[in-house]
Amino acid sequence: MLAHTLHLLKQAQKGHYAVGHFNINDLEMTQAIVQAGVKLKSPLILATSEGAVEYAGIKYLYDMVTTAAEENKIPIALHLDHGKNMDIITKAIKLGYSSVMIDASHEKFEKNVKLTKKVVQIAHRKGISVEAELGTIGGAEDKVKSRNILYTDPYLAKEFVRRTGCDFLAVAIGTSHGAYKFSGKAKLRLDLLREIRAQVKVPLVLHGASGVSEKLVHLAEKYGATLEKMQGVPDAQVKQAVTLGICKVNTDTDLRLAFDAGVRKFVQQNKKDIDPRHILSEAKVMIQKVVEERIRLLGSKGKA
Repeated sequence: MLAHTLHLLKQAQKGHYAVGHFNINDLEMTQAIVQAGVKLKSPLILATSEGAVEYAGIKYLYDMVTTAAEENKIPIALHLDHGKNMDIITKAIKLGYSSVMIDASHEKFEKNVKLTKKVVQIAHRKGISVEAELGTIGGAEDKVKSRNILYTDPYLAKEFVRRTGCDFLAVAIGTSHGAYKFSGKAKLRLDLLREIRAQVKVPLVLHGASGVSEKLVHLAEKYGATLEKMQGVPDAQVKQAVTLGICKVNTDTDLRLAFDAGVRKFVQQNKKDIDPRHILSEAKVMIQKVVEERIRLLGSKGKA
């Protein structure tokens, strides 16, 4: 049975740690993430983007994650990430996802309120929690693109939560989607996060928080990738954000990077092996290591 996302986040809020949200696209990524959670006894939020839904099929993804939840003794929630397509959002609700995100952050405030409130009403009738977003983070990843960062206003955030009834809120404090997050040094607005936390009582979410490991970048480049000027959010800043009230931290780019490095390495070192199970095995190993590192960073180890 799937865990309830809001329950996991309320526990995290009370315990001053964060639960890792990890995007999935296929079986291998799911297995690697779950193995890391089981090993470290950590709750997990597995997330499907609209791109993943189009790639793999929403029912396939739902069945895969519910099977993982049933077969393992850790809480596993299933979340729809960056929902913009109402058809996909309603399908996720009907299937029984743990939670859905309505991302109308690109809209003007009043329209964002209206769209979010509509999804909240539909989802809450099914006992499903809703994530919304106020402010926009930069960068591009999957189907989400934004040229500029628009920081979250603490007082508008308070009004937004009150008017929409959303269960948890993604905030913009300087992070960015994708692997090319910053042109200079990363600097999150932790001062702004303090102000938002003071005004907003629901759990807060940090998108665009992948670390983009230099070690994995170099490994992927060693075996043929071209990944110049990649830069992520330093672990120390993510950890500070968690201490200041972030309860859910999204990770996608780091998983893609690990997958890429693992596949490239295996193919280069085993040129006569065409078995996809062998080719993907190294990617699974790499992804599991990344997830274990994130779990330790977020403080959710042993919280299952």
